[in-house]
Amino acid sequence: MSSLTDRPSFLLSQLGFHVAAEFGRRLEPLDLRPRQFGMLTYLSAGGNVTQQELGARLGIHRNVVVGLIDDLERRGLAERRKHPDDRRAHAVRLTDLGRELLGHAERIADELDAELLGDDDRQALLHLLHRAAARAGLQHGVHPGLQAGPGNAPGAC
Repeated sequence: MSSLTDRPSFLLSQLGFHVAAEFGRRLEPLDLRPRQFGMLTYLSAGGNVTQQELGARLGIHRNVVVGLIDDLERRGLAERRKHPDDRRAHAVRLTDLGRELLGHAERIADELDAELLGDDDRQALLHLLHRAAARAGLQHGVHPGLQAGPGNAPGAC
């Protein structure tokens, strides 16, 4: 008879739950949730991405995208502007305040990563996790909790 700790699926679930809760807790002083961190990170790549493109790329229902962008815009972290190539659409981009807040949140994420693993272990684990995510058919760079809609997965994204 094997132990639960002999099962990678159990350990991944245990660690994932712990890290999601801890990351959420550490983001609280920034008044930021993990799903907002995910959207800010995605928007930080720049470009003239529309809400529709965001939804399609991330596999998120348009209402979820609109709600996330509305919240970020209300807080001055993102803004909608007329799309330069399509006057019917709006491009979404980070504001300077959004970039600044994302920088603070990324440092929090880096600190958590460093507490969990050293550099060599981190690279080895990343390699294995990328392979496992690909085998599971997960969309690269998209957290399933973001796709689920608001409030469905604690610590999602």
